Amino acid sequence: MNRKSEIRKMVKERLAALNKPLYEDKSYRIATKLFQDRSWLEAKTIGVTISNFPEVDTYQIIRKAWELGKRVVVPKCVPAQKQLIFRTLESFAHLESVFFGLYEPVEELTTPVDGETIDLLIVPGLAFGRSGFRIGFGGGYYDRFLAGYHGETISLAFREQMFEELPVEEHDLPVAKIITETEVIVADE
Repeated sequence: MNRKSEIRKMVKERLAALNKPLYEDKSYRIATKLFQDRSWLEAKTIGVTISNFPEVDTYQIIRKAWELGKRVVVPKCVPAQKQLIFRTLESFAHLESVFFGLYEPVEELTTPVDGETIDLLIVPGLAFGRSGFRIGFGGGYYDRFLAGYHGETISLAFREQMFEELPVEEHDLPVAKIITETEVIVADE
């Protein structure tokens, strides 16, 4: 098993140990920190995935964005090209269950958007290093998208997902900030 696979397995085990009240508390504290961040406050369009337990809850983040009049866009995976196409989301009723229990926008009910119009991209992952590098779920979708993206990037993570350093490959791109329940890590500091 390679190092990234070992880290993925370790983090999944750590997250599996989170009970629902602790998960809710940590997710709430992370969201509260996000809502105070300059990138969030200034963003008009937010790119975010639909969380799948035990990822940091993004439903409350999406609701808050709608409440503030922000445009929410969520990714639709195109497996043949390993690409992400972001689409507007105006209701959770416009989501469908796809593979691995993930939810994505229903094409007939949502509109595609140009990735360059996303002001803040909340980048998912399984493990995070303090330098901003992350280990995702293994598909490489976000690494491909980030290669052409020039807006703000933030990842949301529980402390159980944090590492001092991670193995980094040539195609890996860091996020600018990582918000945990206890701190905001600015990656280039």
